[in-house]
Amino acid sequence: MPHAALEPVSDPIALFRDWLDQATHSEPNDPNAMALATASDAGPPSVRMVLLKDVDAHGFVFYTNKQSRKAAEIAERRSAGLLFHWKSLRRQVRVAGAVEDVDESEADAYFASRARLSRLGAIASDQSRPLRDRAELERRLDAAQKRYPGDDVPRPAHWSGYRVVPETIEFWQDMPYRLHDRMVYRRDPGQGWLTQRLYP
Repeated sequence: MPHAALEPVSDPIALFRDWLDQATHSEPNDPNAMALATASDAGPPSVRMVLLKDVDAHGFVFYTNKQSRKAAEIAERRSAGLLFHWKSLRRQVRVAGAVEDVDESEADAYFASRARLSRLGAIASDQSRPLRDRAELERRLDAAQKRYPGDDVPRPAHWSGYRVVPETIEFWQDMPYRLHDRMVYRRDPGQGWLTQRLYP
């Protein structure tokens, strides 16, 4: 069934949350998956899939190893782009903005909520660095399990989160005959969100 045409709203974050909620009922896997695009001044852009872990009026939160390529590029540019694509709904959302570090307490709380093996994996993995073979990673994981035999696994200093503070949010949805619907919101410090419809 074709979508109804997009109409401007006062709060694009609320609209995003509504679309994400719909995606949780239609996407077969990871409706919170998003492509994260970063770049350095010297190199080409890079993009990879990560998981959205929180979204509110302040922005879109994800977590990662802060010694990774994405973290190095964020440290250099302090900006990023996100893309959500919900194929089952024929919708996508693009976000661009500045990147902030999450608070230590926020990172601690999320890390503690992860499965034990996921927490141990964050300790064992030198993300993005060369790995001789799979056995090396398994040995490091085994060492971490022996070091922390219980459920108390501390968050490593190199593992934390980022918040993409949106400056633009674009909503796209499929419409018949490729006459797609696009609406972009731009944050204006003095006027809130400004809205513009775009040609498909």
